[in-house]
Amino acid sequence: MPVENDGRPDHHRRGGRVLRRRTLLGTAVGAGAGLGLGAGAAPGAVGRTRQDEAGGAGRDRIRVTILLYEGCTALDAVGPYEVLCRVPGVRVTMVAKEAGPVTSDTGELRLVAERSIRDVHRTEVLVVPGAGNPGTLAMMRDTEVHDWLRRMHRRTTWTTSVCTGSLILGAAGLLKGVPATTYWAARPVLKDVGAIDTPGRFVESGKIITAGGVSAGMDMGLRLVQLLSDTRTAQAMQLGIEYDPQPPFDTGSPEKAGPELQELALRLVEEAAG
Repeated sequence: MPVENDGRPDHHRRGGRVLRRRTLLGTAVGAGAGLGLGAGAAPGAVGRTRQDEAGGAGRDRIRVTILLYEGCTALDAVGPYEVLCRVPGVRVTMVAKEAGPVTSDTGELRLVAERSIRDVHRTEVLVVPGAGNPGTLAMMRDTEVHDWLRRMHRRTTWTTSVCTGSLILGAAGLLKGVPATTYWAARPVLKDVGAIDTPGRFVESGKIITAGGVSAGMDMGLRLVQLLSDTRTAQAMQLGIEYDPQPPFDTGSPEKAGPELQELALRLVEEAAG
């Protein structure tokens, strides 16, 4: 995101640090050239297209489309974006019912949709993020979005979700009889949309991949890199974003956290969205 400055060009304010940083990065890139992330690296054949409908043309691109909506959880969308946006041959686009800013579930952060869903007719990878209760329920009732999801799904290579985004896919009728996961507290609802509740950081079933809550979208994103490109590129991207989780606590699942922390976590999430 752009940062306001005093009007002087960025390189004037930073002086020699720009050259030194570029030199350092250049050295690192040169050392990592063997990882297959150079500009000339060819993407996998999966999902190649002749024109990038999600913005920019002239080269074959794998299109990844992330659906934004009012009240969505920011990391559900930004996590997969951050993993996928630097993969050679991949173009990631944020879309919403209307192009423009979309407010996340806390009401304090806005993401920008580049295009309206009315202008997007095809994508190789579809990503549906989750939300708190208000955002999820609104999308589970939104028939316009459901119609668009079904049309997109017919032509996707991969249809995916993060967190309660799976409930939105389910409300659109895309998870009937499909093993799937979602946010831990919402897993009982999966059966209500016809899905088979299946534990896992992410769950693959045919061309549908559903990820667990929030941070699990990054794990799913790395799997998508592997599917769209290759294992070596996915491994390099994991290093590229330095994704090496070592949390200070071991309470990242309801089983590990216990009932008291489960209750507190849900209350904190609900109050932040209030």
